[in-house]
Amino acid sequence: MYLVNGGTLNVEAPQQYSSVAGGLLWELGVDRSRYFEKNQKMWSRYADMGLKGSMFFDRETFGEDKLVVGYGDDPFDEFVANTPLSEEAKNDAVRLYKGNENHFPDLSSDQIRDKLAHMSYRDYVTNVVGCHADVIKLFDTGLMGIFVTGMDAVPAIYCREMGYPGFGGLDLDEISPNQLVHEPGGQHGRENTARAQSGQQDMYFPDGNATIARLLVSSLVPDAVSADSMEEIIDARVDYSSLDRDENTTRIRLNSTVINVGHENSNQVETQYLQGGKAYSVKSKAAVLACWNSVIPHICREFSATQREAMSYGEKSPLVYTGVLVSNWQSFVDAGISRVTAPGSYHPSIGLPPSLNLGSYQTSRDPQQPIVVRMSCYFNEPGLSRREQHRIGRAKMLETPFSTFEHHIRDQLTRVLGPTGFDDERDILGIMVNRWPHGYTYSYNPLFDPDEWAYTTTPERPAIVGRQRLGRIAIANTDSSASPHTDGAINEAYRAVNELLDSASSSNVDG
Repeated sequence: MYLVNGGTLNVEAPQQYSSVAGGLLWELGVDRSRYFEKNQKMWSRYADMGLKGSMFFDRETFGEDKLVVGYGDDPFDEFVANTPLSEEAKNDAVRLYKGNENHFPDLSSDQIRDKLAHMSYRDYVTNVVGCHADVIKLFDTGLMGIFVTGMDAVPAIYCREMGYPGFGGLDLDEISPNQLVHEPGGQHGRENTARAQSGQQDMYFPDGNATIARLLVSSLVPDAVSADSMEEIIDARVDYSSLDRDENTTRIRLNSTVINVGHENSNQVETQYLQGGKAYSVKSKAAVLACWNSVIPHICREFSATQREAMSYGEKSPLVYTGVLVSNWQSFVDAGISRVTAPGSYHPSIGLPPSLNLGSYQTSRDPQQPIVVRMSCYFNEPGLSRREQHRIGRAKMLETPFSTFEHHIRDQLTRVLGPTGFDDERDILGIMVNRWPHGYTYSYNPLFDPDEWAYTTTPERPAIVGRQRLGRIAIANTDSSASPHTDGAINEAYRAVNELLDSASSSNVDG
């Protein structure tokens, strides 16, 4: 069995989880101690084989195709010396990494932070540090997996906090990590690196966080899935006929699209949905809308214009997770690499999956055996605001046919790994392209949003305005936390249910 995530990738910074979110995972059978005991070599296994990170320079962007091994592992100046950059760009790149110049000598720590918050990393590297224009290309795709934009839309202060180069000489007072992470689990780009990397590392499951969703189903409808742990759930079969039985305490109804939710009266909510081309309705004492915020105003028309506007503010990011099943990964070993950063290429990220051992599932240990190679690509429109980039990027993604993805997959793997024996016609056994048009929840950004939204939990944030309960209808989703992390979704669900219970209790109504 070969698995790859199609959506949410991992449990990020699990030590930051609240007691509610962490407690839920424990109840579901996710034992962090046991997980890390079994998966100590999740990433180091490849390093033990002598495999390193690398960067692929494509001829369209850099003038020649060249794979440079050692990116992120070897000393930076040694790595840069082997790149096809001009001598001026190489010198500037090393200066960016090793320099200790204070580029704002007349400003206080707070003033520097404010300046960096309203300047993109691209502008900082190119205009403040004064690097050659090609230098930023090395880093432009580095945070696409987080923001789904280039460095033109990432505040320089975020990059400073995440360990990017160029800030060694700035006289900045360190601030409490809690000031950067207001939502449990953190907001993308607002993680304090030391805090995020303290304690346990991120957790990866073979199918991404679908493992957690499947464990939830097992807990709610035990007859449907027989699994009580993160190991058992990996290959557990689902009896779909058991999900929606009358005798279940929880019923899950698939292939049912909700088209309208509203109050029947002060004590009842009606939910209308389509299934098999027919309309149905369900009446309940309360309802939780856990869909993404932009949809809610279209299916529940009782919210005020102010709340509808707040719900529609955030723009989810479009990204693609692709899994390529190959007959062997000897070409990676012969190239000496386990991962590839490819600025300028269609897929900026290529890599072998984490080396996992969960129950009966084990990632390939033998380079002569099949493995799923992970490739990611992102759609954006440089120069625009982050929200505009996501809207345009989504449209571009959805109009891109499979044949285009396949062409770039084959072309890129051949150009990177062809010199070490990879043959796309022979070695590719299957391709799965997972388009995620409404991916990460929008988190606030001081380049485009008010500072208060980015740095505080002010009740004026659209996420908070939009999540207010309306009678017997509550809202729960990651959009409500303005944080794309799994624990954000769990915490918001807990809040929404308790809002309804508290409301029922205060009005002496049986909830």
